[in-house]
Amino acid sequence: MPREYVARDPRTGKRIGTGQKRRRKKSGFADLSPDSGPWERLEIAEIIPLATGKSDKIEFLTDGKRWMLGRIDAIKALSKVSEGDAEKAYDALVDALEDNFPDVRIAALKVLPSFALRRQGILLHCLSDRLLDDEEAVRDEAMNCLKKIAPLFPSGCEEILRRELRDERKIHRNNAFEALKLTAREWPEVGCLHLDEIIREDDTDLRIRGSLILRTVASKGGAEAWDLITWSLQDEEVRVRRNAAKTLTILADVEPRVAVILVESSIGENDRAIRNSVIKALKKLDIQSPRVVQMILKGASDEDLEMRKACISQISIILSGQELREAAGNLLKKEKDPGLKRRLQSLALDPDFEGSEDEKNRKLAPAEYVPKDDDDLVLPPPKTLGEDDKRQSGRPASEESR
Repeated sequence: MPREYVARDPRTGKRIGTGQKRRRKKSGFADLSPDSGPWERLEIAEIIPLATGKSDKIEFLTDGKRWMLGRIDAIKALSKVSEGDAEKAYDALVDALEDNFPDVRIAALKVLPSFALRRQGILLHCLSDRLLDDEEAVRDEAMNCLKKIAPLFPSGCEEILRRELRDERKIHRNNAFEALKLTAREWPEVGCLHLDEIIREDDTDLRIRGSLILRTVASKGGAEAWDLITWSLQDEEVRVRRNAAKTLTILADVEPRVAVILVESSIGENDRAIRNSVIKALKKLDIQSPRVVQMILKGASDEDLEMRKACISQISIILSGQELREAAGNLLKKEKDPGLKRRLQSLALDPDFEGSEDEKNRKLAPAEYVPKDDDDLVLPPPKTLGEDDKRQSGRPASEESR
């Protein structure tokens, strides 16, 4: 197996992300290989001669079908060769990437990601050339190759990505940003490196597309990512600010102190989408923080109805007693929404003075029972006279009933 690739900053030569260990998935090599096909049936000894054109096509019969395997199939199988033949396979692959036939170049691009794990050499330079190929089919395969290889070789693909991100062709630009997102997922530092340049561009489309990747680096990008989000929240283009605001809920979970600062700076935004993101983040913040308490009280008197609803719903959590009643009373003077007015009226009410009799008496302790002097005497219950007793008393029963 090839050794783990170590990404290094092209400017300093230092290893990127030395504090984080990354392990390649076991299934990663299979994902980099060409799609399954007859080429997988080639014997290892047959690959090099067939890929270089030194041997004729190979014929074999399987499942009742007759297959003829030639140079293109052998090129797809180059990553299977033994380590002793790796250098010959590398030369064959470079030749295939520069071949005159588009199908040969396409086959070489399909195997390039898996083979680059063993020998990199000038393969990335060849990839860069194929992205500029005259044949559309070759360019399409080169773009697929870039998405696979950029997360593996971020430093080697830096210039390629930088060029493709700014390509005027929409399909190339779309592909480059998708490749950047995949790279930023594995290497947040590399994502921040490119985004730091993109958010400074005059091209609005670049900044909008770049801001979409902020969510990918928000949780693991560290201080560099926080700076990028801060700058994007101040961008003149509202779509950039909207995308940046969507990271606030992520920061509220992973870095609440930074989230508090950014929410506070964005709470006065007029855009509805940004306000919704601010509200979601505000609900996740620690309400015990004095800074958060002040934001909630400020938001409770905001001009936006949804902001007021969100903040007023939390007032009873951050305040209590007389402070709660005073705050609710002050807000009630300016509130016009019927639903919020009823809510504030209930919060401003002091049940000890203005509540019902039950509410007033609820906090009163029950009076203690004071026994009388004759409470210790136990008297028998009064006897009820029956019919026989009434006859003996000399009074008719009817009189007794009267």
